[in-house]
Amino acid sequence: MFSVNVARKAVLSVCRASLRPAVSTVISRGYRGDAPEPTLIEIQLPPWQERTGESLDIKRKRLLYESRKRGMLENCILLSLFAKQYLNTMSEPQLKQYDRLINEPSNDWDIYYWATEAKPTPDVYQGEVMDMLKEFAKNKDMEQRLDAPNLEYLDKSN
Repeated sequence: MFSVNVARKAVLSVCRASLRPAVSTVISRGYRGDAPEPTLIEIQLPPWQERTGESLDIKRKRLLYESRKRGMLENCILLSLFAKQYLNTMSEPQLKQYDRLINEPSNDWDIYYWATEAKPTPDVYQGEVMDMLKEFAKNKDMEQRLDAPNLEYLDKSN
């Protein structure tokens, strides 16, 4: 009985000692205020150029891919679902508008804000396609738009 109590006290004292921080090993990580300001480098993107000599079929496939592969998930979902619904029925002038809309602006957030009408759309992007996108973004049918569409609908050979 005596040895059990001694053993218990010894174990408890070792455990308590291991839980106490060691004063000699405290490291100070305070901010000294002498860090240099970061220099931001703005990388210029090449200007958008309309592709010439591209068949409508190839243009639709490229635009579908570019609608799915965006820099942000919100646009990936919005634009890929929009492309699934409208791309195959767009005329050539509408395809040109859509191509310019999704490829010329360097900031994907701008496209999202214009489509959701959080910010006014610049005149250069106003048009029939932008009106279609704005109406689509309103989601009047209250569809669940949680992910980009599956790619099965692309395979028309079956």
